[in-house]
Amino acid sequence: MDWTEVTIFTATAGIEPVTALLEEMGIEGYALEDAADFAAFLESTEIYWDYVDEKLKQELSTQETKIKIYLPDSPSGAAQYRMLCARLAELKARDARAEWGRLETETSLTRQADWEWGWKQYFKPFPVGAHFLIKPSWETCEPEEGRRILEIDPASSFGTGSHDTTQLCIRALEQTVRGGERLLDMGTGSGILAIAAAMLGAHADTVVDIDEHCLTCACENARKNKVEIGRALHGDALRDPELAGRIGGGYQIICANIVADIIIGMAPMFWDKLSPGGTLICSGILNERADDVEAALRTQRFEILEHTASEDWSAFTAKRPG
Repeated sequence: MDWTEVTIFTATAGIEPVTALLEEMGIEGYALEDAADFAAFLESTEIYWDYVDEKLKQELSTQETKIKIYLPDSPSGAAQYRMLCARLAELKARDARAEWGRLETETSLTRQADWEWGWKQYFKPFPVGAHFLIKPSWETCEPEEGRRILEIDPASSFGTGSHDTTQLCIRALEQTVRGGERLLDMGTGSGILAIAAAMLGAHADTVVDIDEHCLTCACENARKNKVEIGRALHGDALRDPELAGRIGGGYQIICANIVADIIIGMAPMFWDKLSPGGTLICSGILNERADDVEAALRTQRFEILEHTASEDWSAFTAKRPG
């Protein structure tokens, strides 16, 4: 698959609102070029500029802050791009003091091989929770004492394990899985949560994603870790009643690392698909949206067992009373 590189032109003051927007859209990774860094560089190296081409100095001094993301070169990626442009326009309308820059975009096509190399060089083994050492398939390492290697190749899917939301969910799974539970993973991405659950002893019965490529990736990752995924279902369960029916019910654990609005919309479905006494683990929730998600879960009669948070993100462990 090829990728569309999207460059968002903003300003230093606009970094926080733009990246928050991206996170709300479920866009995990981005590359940042902050104009403030160029300015600091020019100031700190001014003594050497007599030896540098004046044109280069001028180019550096007029750099804008840029945030780059990568969307699949596909209809779903095009839809994401249209949504991004609409959200940036809304953001610009809120920028009464014009402090957040142009908030405009440029696009270019990036080949798969180039995209893969761009992030693979930064993905190194690291521990998560109490039981796992996450490592990419192209790295070699020895397991640390008391930890199991979970080998992941996210390809274009969400879920290297480095994001706070994934780590919050893995820690919740460590506290929840006792062995033998039927698990549903909604929005599986790379399959990392289903695989972690299976390695802890659960049965990863069903994984669901709107991106068919993610399902292929999740199943391949499961094989690498010598665990099984029962069914991989493609589509939008919130808007496709036929798919929602095929997912079935009677699950003891549901994982949903998606975004706040989707979790809120799916709260009734989670209730229906959990068996009495079953556990919902959900994340992808910005801290400022945590109260909204908690209210939706309580309205659906979920019992909140735990609310954990990192600096920016929240996760909930909730129970359907037996």
